[in-house]
Amino acid sequence: MIGFLISVVAAGAAAIFGFSAARNFVRNRLRYVDAVNNPLIPLVAGVGAGALGLFVVGLLPIVGIGTATAFAFSVGLGVASGARDIRRALPPGTD
Repeated sequence: MIGFLISVVAAGAAAIFGFSAARNFVRNRLRYVDAVNNPLIPLVAGVGAGALGLFVVGLLPIVGIGTATAFAFSVGLGVASGARDIRRALPPGTD
């Protein structure tokens, strides 16, 4: 029971960290990169984060595939949210 609770907390923390880190990175570092507006970029970032998450799952026994999946989805959503913030900050007619 306590192991399940620890894994749920770890998955939630990984998801929150993945979303906020990806969103801030896109908003602050990739602001002037046009490729971030491509609709496939969140998918690519999510797949990359999923591969990294699966590597961590192999190393740590307390986390599972669900944690890696939550992390991957949160990174993809964070990238999409950051790109949306960039598009909204542009003046009208420049997108």
